Amino acid sequence: MQLTSFDQIEKKHRHIFLSPHLDDIVYSCGGTLGVQVSCGLRPLVITVFAGIPPTGLQLSSYAQEVQRGMGFRQNSAEVMTARRQEDAAALDYLHVDYLWLNYQDAIYRGSPAYYTQRSELIGGDVHPADVVIDKQLAQDLVALQERLPDTVWYAPLAIGRHVDHQIVTSAADRLVQRGATVNFYEDFPYVLEKDALNARLKELGGSLDAVYVEMSEMLHLRQEAAEMYASQIELNFDNKAAMYKEMQNYTHSIRPVQTVHLERYWQVRPR
Repeated sequence: MQLTSFDQIEKKHRHIFLSPHLDDIVYSCGGTLGVQVSCGLRPLVITVFAGIPPTGLQLSSYAQEVQRGMGFRQNSAEVMTARRQEDAAALDYLHVDYLWLNYQDAIYRGSPAYYTQRSELIGGDVHPADVVIDKQLAQDLVALQERLPDTVWYAPLAIGRHVDHQIVTSAADRLVQRGATVNFYEDFPYVLEKDALNARLKELGGSLDAVYVEMSEMLHLRQEAAEMYASQIELNFDNKAAMYKEMQNYTHSIRPVQTVHLERYWQVRPR
């Protein structure tokens, strides 16, 4: 079910997943969602950068290139509308509630654009003008935590350092500072890059402990829901078969025991 404001978030939404984009949670945590729903829980996915760009937005050449990689020739408003439809289909399939926030995707922010090449978008630093997003998002999340103190949060570890993931990770750190339970998930498919996970853990000071969710019986749900993001498959995996295989192989590699598949999260070690 789609929510339209923070005010609609209730105690039943004890598990809240923060997704930078319209696909990240299913890609990274789809099995966990399946496990929770099977136990009668009602997880909520909040997608931060799900805003519809204004009509007539002048795109940078890089933004146009990214849209073509998704298979889109339309204007950016139509692209984000289509991506929202994909997200709604995937999350409805998993029986998960969801809320779209209206922050713009990084490739649409700034005039002139803040991020005009891949190295600035992924692996670069957050543009100074985007600090206001971090601040406002953190303020809203902290207010929600104060209203619903038993919430368990899930946020990106920002493996690969995509700027949008970095912003959400930073905002979630304010929750950690206030004693909230925050599980940082391994950003998929960025985690597939050699040594990307270890590099990120080292960058964060090595003060995180791993926790695991056994989701072997839910792997197919994660794969099937991920398939519903049709615009993202070629961009991220080349093809559907490769996506299925990458998800199967990675979730098995975390603890390579027979048919076991896991999703791994990282919690800040208590001081």
